[in-house]
Amino acid sequence: MELPLWRALTGYRILTLGYALALFFLNYREYAHPPGAALYMGALTLWMLLTWNRVTSPERCTKRFLVADLAVALGGILLTSVVDSAERIDGGAATLPSIWAGGAVLGCAIKGGWRWAIVGSTLVAAANLAERGGPARDTVHNVLLVWVSSVAIGYIVEVARASERTLARALQIEAATRERERLARDIHDGVLQVLAMVQRRGAALGGEAAELGRMAGEQEIALRTLVAGGLLPPQASPEQLADDAELLRSVGTAPRPPEGPCDVGALLAPHAGAAVSFAGPGTPVLLEAAAAAELAAAVGAALDNVRKHAGDGARAWILLEDEPDAVIVTVRDDGPGIAEGRLAAAEREGRMGVALSIRGRLRDLGGSAELLSVPGQGTEVELKVPRGSGVGK
Repeated sequence: MELPLWRALTGYRILTLGYALALFFLNYREYAHPPGAALYMGALTLWMLLTWNRVTSPERCTKRFLVADLAVALGGILLTSVVDSAERIDGGAATLPSIWAGGAVLGCAIKGGWRWAIVGSTLVAAANLAERGGPARDTVHNVLLVWVSSVAIGYIVEVARASERTLARALQIEAATRERERLARDIHDGVLQVLAMVQRRGAALGGEAAELGRMAGEQEIALRTLVAGGLLPPQASPEQLADDAELLRSVGTAPRPPEGPCDVGALLAPHAGAAVSFAGPGTPVLLEAAAAAELAAAVGAALDNVRKHAGDGARAWILLEDEPDAVIVTVRDDGPGIAEGRLAAAEREGRMGVALSIRGRLRDLGGSAELLSVPGQGTEVELKVPRGSGVGK
């Protein structure tokens, strides 16, 4: 955001130096002490040659430089009353640095905001009034113009910096949230289902296995609570969220699928079996590998829900459709359906199968997951992924 302002200030200083030199050469013989004026203009030109690039970036424009630059401008304004004639000063002739002095004030405004702008413009205003010997109308006009414009620019810079910081924090929070959701999906698809299976099998076997199943059930509940409550922890600072995102990226992440197109049908065909039917086009249905893998994982999560909630005798059908602008997969079962309000209750309990493993994946791909369920008539999940989508888009 600041770089264009610093470049503009560099151009302003160079152009206004040329203007000040042109005024000096045009009025050289009218000065009361031409050599003294020439000495200052030479020093000003040398100062510019040595420091022209100091205002090209905030790192180069230090506080010490701004103080020195402002001193050069103030010295030139006050020296004008010594080297110029009283008639020219009373007639409103420009000071030696002329409008170049405004560059020093603008540098303070861009570097330190409106407070620094007030200090710099007030010092320049005082020097101009001292040079004229009083508040002449044109001097007051110029002083107010520099003061108001520099303060306004300083305020705009502060607002822009605050907006930039807010945007950066929002992006950090979004990145951390997305990473937490991705890990929660992986946990749900793997660890939680293994713990649930151990709990069921342990209870069926009895004895020591039952105790192991009980412990697995307790860990499943604890982990579900952690997953549900850890998506966006309250009272966490943006810096903590950014650190969390960096940590999550560095540990426990699954390898990314290879780049390039991938046949979605080839990923979904292994689900077909005695209780699951698969139908799709006779030609490959291509998606970017990352998007295809996420879509296949969402289909797997939908089939897991069928196996867990629709009963042992339920059947499921997978339909793959290849549309010009999207790939659509429909998963339908003939189970008892989902009671109204059950999904919201499951999400509150930390059971994120639909919220994260299905809808979360499709949302990250820029797609959608529509669920239609009528009690007693089964459930249908339609997964739609637009062409050209990938993870994180």
